[in-house]
Amino acid sequence: MNPTLNRRSFLGNTTLAGVSLATTSLFGQTAGGGKKLKVGLIGCGGRGNGALGDFIAAAKILGLDVEVTAVGDAFKPAADGTGKRFNVPADRCFGGYDNYQKVIATDCEYVLMATPPSFRPIHFAAAVDAGKHCFIEKPVAVDPVGARSVMATGEKAKAKGLAVVTGTQRRHQKSYLQNKARIDAGAIGEIKGGVVQWNGTVPWIKRRNEGESDADYMARNWLNFCETSGDHIVEQHVHNLDVAVWFLGRLPVSALGFGGRARRETGNMFDFFSVDYDFGDEVHIHSQCRQISGTQQNVGEMFTGTEGFCYGGGKLKGKDVSIPDIKVDNDNGQIQEHVDMIRSVQAGKPLNDAQRIADVTLVAIIGRMSAYTGQMIRWNDVTKNESSPFYNFACTPSALDFEKGNVKMPEEKPPVPGKA
Repeated sequence: MNPTLNRRSFLGNTTLAGVSLATTSLFGQTAGGGKKLKVGLIGCGGRGNGALGDFIAAAKILGLDVEVTAVGDAFKPAADGTGKRFNVPADRCFGGYDNYQKVIATDCEYVLMATPPSFRPIHFAAAVDAGKHCFIEKPVAVDPVGARSVMATGEKAKAKGLAVVTGTQRRHQKSYLQNKARIDAGAIGEIKGGVVQWNGTVPWIKRRNEGESDADYMARNWLNFCETSGDHIVEQHVHNLDVAVWFLGRLPVSALGFGGRARRETGNMFDFFSVDYDFGDEVHIHSQCRQISGTQQNVGEMFTGTEGFCYGGGKLKGKDVSIPDIKVDNDNGQIQEHVDMIRSVQAGKPLNDAQRIADVTLVAIIGRMSAYTGQMIRWNDVTKNESSPFYNFACTPSALDFEKGNVKMPEEKPPVPGKA
């Protein structure tokens, strides 16, 4: 929970573990010796189908076959469609808000979770209790309570020897790995500041159907409700914030930001955020994200150092340095992250990203909370200071409310900080 982490150990405890395994064959053979991996999927939307395809592609790289034991989604037709696509028996395509329990109850070894972010803490806890290796899409929570739950579950997974890998694919991409290694070797000197951006459009919106329940409308239109997605600074921009934390090698001290809404047509989220993250030692990162059509679009990261600068996984200008040879199995980070997960399990050294992804999710959350309230949010406010009004903040309706049928939809209006 200490925001000051050694930059080298922060990297070494996460992605380099996967890379080192990726460069070494296991006993001179393919990783699994022909064993068929059994996997279940929770969440059958576009990202869930994509993650399952990526897992199968990763297994193929390692010479392994895959059996999809079960798929689940809140909406049964979505589960049925994915089941047909991946040859899953009809009686193992589960619907309803308790579908995750049925998927986990099968004989799968791995569980892929691509539900809306608000559901991930309880799904992750159930999977670890059942002894499953877990792939969780980012982010892993929408509020401080959920993020700390993921941290606790991650410790349980570690004690059980279970892998936990998350959908932060930049940490598995060669270009980003190389630039991170160069920065650690001093190529741009000490990072003194930077800008991280995700400026794009609203990926999609859903209109409410006549007679549709609050729960089903929110679940279908989850991307546009803070209670289910965390807002786009958490759901999407977390990728860029993750790179900032990774490259700096430490967590921020505080966040102070603003945002607003003028265009969004459904839900209760902001159109844009602008957040100043203070990383201590006079180092500030400007976080900027926007989802508005017809505006300049840009996604990426830029860091300025005392000896040069770096654009995420792109151009780096600074001192010539020597770094280790970095190899990956696939140029697609969304496939490579599954390769690294499977290989780590096969090698008996399971990766565990839980603490790291929960930390980064919290980084995004404090930015959102600051913009919504107009207040500075300190890291300790959500991790240590139990008397802070932000420490025990939990979004409602919660995942359990969906499961128990207690969902009351919030107004489709954004927060308004301050006074006129």
